[in-house]
Formats: sequence, C-alpha cells, structure tokens
Amino acid sequence: MAVKDGQVKMLCYLPMFHAFTLTATVILPIYTNSGVIVIRSISNKSDFKKLLKQLLFQRCRYFAGVPDIYNAMSKAKLPWYFHWFHNVKGFISGAAPLSDEICNRFSASFKRGKLIQGYGITECAPIVACNSPKNNRFGSVGQALLDYQVKIFDENMQELSIGAIGEICVKGDCVMKGYYNRPDDTKEVIVNGWFRTGDIGRMDEDGYIYIVDRKKDLIIHKGMNIYPREIEEVIYTNQNVNACAVVGVKDNDVGEIPIAYIELKEDMTTTEAEVKEYLKPHLATFKMPRRVYFIEKLPRNATGKILKRELRELNTTQN
Repeated sequence: MAVKDGQVKMLCYLPMFHAFTLTATVILPIYTNSGVIVIRSISNKSDFKKLLKQLLFQRCRYFAGVPDIYNAMSKAKLPWYFHWFHNVKGFISGAAPLSDEICNRFSASFKRGKLIQGYGITECAPIVACNSPKNNRFGSVGQALLDYQVKIFDENMQELSIGAIGEICVKGDCVMKGYYNRPDDTKEVIVNGWFRTGDIGRMDEDGYIYIVDRKKDLIIHKGMNIYPREIEEVIYTNQNVNACAVVGVKDNDVGEIPIAYIELKEDMTTTEAEVKEYLKPHLATFKMPRRVYFIEKLPRNATGKILKRELRELNTTQN
C-alpha cells in the first residue's frame, strides 16, 4: 500500500503490545510524518461513540481495526453526517480473519471508504501483505509487500501451482532470525530461508493471497480435510449470530469431528436443531458440526481474536 508523507494519520485504540497495533497505528504514521491520536481502549458503547467521533473530527484517511470492530460498526446506527463527512479512504482489517458476511455488511453501509484486508504474522515483523483502496480484491489479503516473497508450498516444501491450497511461506528481510534459545523450533519453521507460517492458503495468477485457515485448526475427518473457516462463513450468514468458531475434537471412530460454538446477537434465540437445519443446504454432510453450543461470550484476546484453544479445552470439560 503506497502512501505519501502526512497521509496516514491514525487512531491508536487497540493494545500497543500487539504487533499489528504497533506497526499499523504507531510506527507507520510516524514513519510517514503523519499523526497518531491515542484513545483509551474500547470497553463499552460510550467509548465506541468517542472512537467514531474522533475518527470524524480528526479527519483520518486510514483506520485500522479488527473484525469485531467492523462487525460493530456495520450494525451501529450512525448519524447520516458521519457517512457523508468522514475522510477515511481505507479501513484496514487485521489481527484475525474477516468473514465475508461482515465485509459485505460493512461495505454496504460505508460506501465512501474501502474495507481492505491485510495479512501478517509476528515472526515476519509482522505485516506481510495488504490490499489497497485502488486495488482491493474481495476475499484476499492482498499482494506481498515490496521486497517480500510469498509462495505456497506442500508438506515437503515443494512449490504448488497457482490456485492450489498449501502452506503460506514467506521470505525476505521481514523474517525473524529465530526463536530465542529455541534452535529446534527455529529449524522447524525456517527452511532454506522460507518461514513456514502455519497458515493454509492459495494464491491467484496476480499474486493475491487468500487465507483458507490455520494449519493447526484443520480438522481431519475420515481422511477428509475440513476447514473450520468454511463452516464459520456459512454460520455468520445466519441473522441470529453475532460471532462463531468451529473447532475439531478427537473421535475414536472418525479421527476428528467439527464442533460449533455460537455467540448470539442480543435478544436473539435459536436452537441447535435450527442451526443445523440452516446449514444443511450449504455444507456437505461430513462438514456439518456434530454439536452446536451456545455461549454468552466467546473467549477473545486483547485485540478481539477468538481463542480456539480455550474452546477445545472447554469441550473436554463438557464431555
């Protein structure tokens, strides 16, 4: 994403210890001779209103957020003058996967600025790829940044053809030297200069990267690959759902089975049977969640990323 000096005034409201926040909302605006407006972390609706007020009055051209923020913004009843007078040309989403449903809903409401996805990982400093307002390919996280190489490899570190699904690997000055005092772990993830991200994805003929899922989240059911994100995308289209996560749990007969955890919108109700009936037309039988749990609040980290590890642990206590 090419920017000129003074163009990247940012609101910094996410925790600064997170790599995405530090690079996108602190280092980038300072590097481009722009400004940083520091705001207290959002904890309630009043803080959210203050954030949007500052976004409008400070005339920020770019806004960096996480999917939870864009989900809330897409549902908020904002005054007409906000949409008419905000100066944002690029709403940057990072730190966690952005569902197509949230992207579509946000884009329908915020028509003067583009919602653009980026991709990064802490070991790569962290931003690796990003779309731009002028070249924004829906569903992708953009092209690799200048001087970075991104390729898709199989398990044997053999490069795959365009469109094939495999592990996203990165090479360039952004890649870390290694994990401190962990030579075995370093050797496992850095192979011939390529960093194995652990993310599964594909790349199109123009170099745009598409994230399929995390390698560690892949569910193997009777030898068949199930990508949780595919199931989550369908669940998100249900009007009763605020957030969801699908995890794999061990099963002695079939290897692993998908389990769905759903956080409903306020004052909304539904049942496990209704959710499964809703999913049937959209998913192959083997991809259907075997169980659906409703949870008041999904566990998240400081930037709003859903913690699937805690859900897996929770499942062990529920059985």
